[in-house]
Amino acid sequence: MTLMIKIQKPTLVVDLARVEQNIIRMANKMKVNGVGFRPHFKTHQSAFIANLFKEVGVNKCTVSSVDMAFYFAANGWDDITIAFPVNILEIDKLNDLAKQIQLNLLLDSIENVNFLGTHLSNSIGLFIEVDTGYLRSGIGVKQLDEIKKIILAIEAFESLNLMGFLSHTGNTYSKIGEKEVKALFSDAKNQLVHLKNQFIKEFPSLILSLGDTPAASICDQFEGIDEMRPGNFVFYDVTQFLIGSCSQTDIAVRVYCPVVAKYPERNQLVIYGGGVHLSKEKVKEKGQVIYGFVSKIKQNVWSDWIEGAFVQSLSQEHGIIYCPKEEMDQIEIGELISVTPVHSCMTADLNAQYLATNGQLISKYRTY
Repeated sequence: MTLMIKIQKPTLVVDLARVEQNIIRMANKMKVNGVGFRPHFKTHQSAFIANLFKEVGVNKCTVSSVDMAFYFAANGWDDITIAFPVNILEIDKLNDLAKQIQLNLLLDSIENVNFLGTHLSNSIGLFIEVDTGYLRSGIGVKQLDEIKKIILAIEAFESLNLMGFLSHTGNTYSKIGEKEVKALFSDAKNQLVHLKNQFIKEFPSLILSLGDTPAASICDQFEGIDEMRPGNFVFYDVTQFLIGSCSQTDIAVRVYCPVVAKYPERNQLVIYGGGVHLSKEKVKEKGQVIYGFVSKIKQNVWSDWIEGAFVQSLSQEHGIIYCPKEEMDQIEIGELISVTPVHSCMTADLNAQYLATNGQLISKYRTY
């Protein structure tokens, strides 16, 4: 890995070989298990990286916003699910998008069904978003009477095609280890299968769409689930490592940050790399609040994390690294240090482009 571009400020660097390995591994896993694969592109937000999915036969995707859907539609993706509660204020954009692609939206209320049914001029697919315990968005999975009313409301409009039930088990992010993740995923899966069974005779084409990286990475029992939508696995990060979703060598992104100051008396380094570069996502590990793990860069080879070193705090541009003295003595002002982000989705979103370890600049969608 040799970078041809001189790095002078915080830069998100992507190891494309690891990205490809992560994509191939997940695509193969879904294929072996007979599960449809609709990866979430909100993590990488890049047409270039999206094309790596096409190379393994993926032809449909998930995004998190209408504008992101337009970006990927313009780059050849014609079957897109926007996995965010439908925002009826964007109805004009939704009509425009539905003219171009197979567009799938999600909702959990009759009010939104009626609005879409009376304002859409093109047909779309609709998922009813259900909640299995994450408590973010979606109708409660046990609210059968209300779910039936939503289904009947959808069926009343010719332009609305009922796809099935969709859920996000984001609460796996609060679990640690294979046993906890598998137990939560199994419970969510069983709830969804039970829900589907209540309606499958009357609506035989219903599918179940589920997705999160910890479950997709760790679990191996997907019976009853028709489609998985993981996203973070393409890069992975510190959070996924601590959960047990990946190894350190699976993580495909790091932020290169210049060291701008040293304070040996307090075991701290200051880097040019703050919340606007890394995000302020954090985890707690061994009683410490951590904003990222750090390592030295040796001829652009990603070495293991420095034992006992971590990003201790972040302000807008500053990052404060706690570093053991013996390691600090080997780090110079002006040197680049590598930070593995806590949440690669948030970190990637802050960057206008990526720099691959082979020196290639990779463009991406920009959310702002």
